[in-house]
Amino acid sequence: MNKGFILLNCDLGAEEYIVEELKHMEDVKNAYLTFGAYDVIAEVQTQDQDAFEKAVATIRKLSRVVSTMTLNVINQQ
Repeated sequence: MNKGFILLNCDLGAEEYIVEELKHMEDVKNAYLTFGAYDVIAEVQTQDQDAFEKAVATIRKLSRVVSTMTLNVINQQ
């Protein structure tokens, strides 16, 4: 099982749209609006690393996403 967090910067005013899009994605377990350096955080969980990378690629291609940072969890309990 792979788990990670994708931190997203969006076009101004697109934050709620992005969160709704993320909530419809199978591998996204949670999506949050945030204040600070990033606009949205998505929690992604997949069966393996390949599926995780595909989910990240899909998220990066969403309309109105400006940039992302991926944090891949390495020690899961």
